[in-house]
Amino acid sequence: MTRPFRALATIGLMLASFITVAVAGGGTAQASTQICDKYGSATVQDRYIVMNNRWGADTPQCINVGTAGFAITASHNKPTNGAPASYTAIYYGCHYDNCSPHTTLPMQIGKIGSATSSISFSYPASGVYNVSYDIWLDPAANSHGTNKQELMIWFAKRGPIHPVGSRVATATIGGHTWEVWSGFNGSSDVVSYVAQSPITKWNFDVRSFIDNVKTRSTVTNAWYLTSIQAGFEPWVGGTGLAVNDFAANVSGGGTGGAVPPPAPSHTPSSPAPSHVPSPSHTASAGSTPSTRPASPSGRPCR
Repeated sequence: MTRPFRALATIGLMLASFITVAVAGGGTAQASTQICDKYGSATVQDRYIVMNNRWGADTPQCINVGTAGFAITASHNKPTNGAPASYTAIYYGCHYDNCSPHTTLPMQIGKIGSATSSISFSYPASGVYNVSYDIWLDPAANSHGTNKQELMIWFAKRGPIHPVGSRVATATIGGHTWEVWSGFNGSSDVVSYVAQSPITKWNFDVRSFIDNVKTRSTVTNAWYLTSIQAGFEPWVGGTGLAVNDFAANVSGGGTGGAVPPPAPSHTPSSPAPSHVPSPSHTASAGSTPSTRPASPSGRPCR
């Protein structure tokens, strides 16, 4: 009589391995991992970090994390003249002391030999949101705080929203035409590239955008690339926004000219207080950048 019970126990364990689990803080994501915690995160492929990062809304948001991306489940209804509900993303590199496993970042721009990324997005025909990359740059190897330069790539947008600042130019990069916006969010300079037609899948050279932003900012080869992030900022809705696949690779061996010694890392003299607001980088048409709260640990959540 013991064999049937052993078989049932084995089947039960197999079924349990497929049950969705809720991740409150961080951990390694399995198939069907669900994160509902406001600032919860998980590691995928032992290489990338997925973060829920629901910093701008009190309405709930869960994400289902797979082996190469995530999907959002939410029903937000934020005014489009203010901050978005979240910046939910998958990233490679370092973000407020949370570095992805085995990352080569931060790395000085002049020492980069190759920096490539690929992405596959899905997004619905309803709601208000942007589909974006964040590429962060700083004069120091800053893995623990706000970077001086934010480089945003909007692959698509829906609704009356636009990047912070004003439109300053049009550029052709990687075979696509982009509106170029420039502004300041209160803590970082921001240059944004908005696709003139939606992009759902692309494999591109990250350096092509960095080279362009160097002509529009104070960024030089002595600066550091600290992280590459891909995700969404929803205002209205959210369900159906998904990163199906993401990859990023940054290697050394660059010949970007002479690079001076790295600037010292700017370590805060005392811990930042919890819930200190910091500016959002995104504004809707006719609005000014709004503020966003810090995470429970005191670090801003973008």
